Amino acid sequence: MNRFVEPEVMDTAEAAEAYDAMEHGEVDRAFVDRVVALGATTGHLLDVGTGPAQIPILLAQRCPNIHITAIDLSEEMLKIAKRHVADAGLTDQITLERVDAKTLPYLDNTFDGLISNSIVHHIHDAMKALKEMGRVARPKGTILIRDLIRPETPADAQAFVDRYATDDTPYQQKLYYDSFLAAFTIAEVNEMLTQMNMPGAVVVQSTDRHWSIERAIS
Repeated sequence: MNRFVEPEVMDTAEAAEAYDAMEHGEVDRAFVDRVVALGATTGHLLDVGTGPAQIPILLAQRCPNIHITAIDLSEEMLKIAKRHVADAGLTDQITLERVDAKTLPYLDNTFDGLISNSIVHHIHDAMKALKEMGRVARPKGTILIRDLIRPETPADAQAFVDRYATDDTPYQQKLYYDSFLAAFTIAEVNEMLTQMNMPGAVVVQSTDRHWSIERAIS
């Protein structure tokens, strides 16, 4: 199945609120568990495509000595993220910024770790964004970039929607379905990794529907 890109930015309040209302808890907790297992418990991390900031909030609550710069290109997402971060009392640990992942305004080797969940499929020039992520991460820092795997057929994509989004609204289910069609295969991610400056990083299949680029702190 060919890749069908979706809008790069969730720039409407409806899309942002619908995404925020979807059930991400189990997936987000598993992501944070893996970040901690890879060694990121202190230092300054960059979260690319933070959305409603659910993951940095969970990570900051678990690791009080960590600081996270959480970025997104969607102003609507950042409005929700700002509300969530304030409600969680984590404004000292989490800094929110409106930034394009394809042109990160940070110096080389700025961050002790880099995390990103379910944003790569949104980016039309994903390779450019991934190279930027590699550039700003320190060579021995933690990396966890995770996203959906594009299935072989639209029917396979629909099967994942039926399995994991059965309680969501039709609009939320369409968002999820479109994300599968816009995602990359593991083979494509492996090919992109060869062009990125992420020494020691590897591509793994982390769930039945997710790939991850991972690197443990060293």
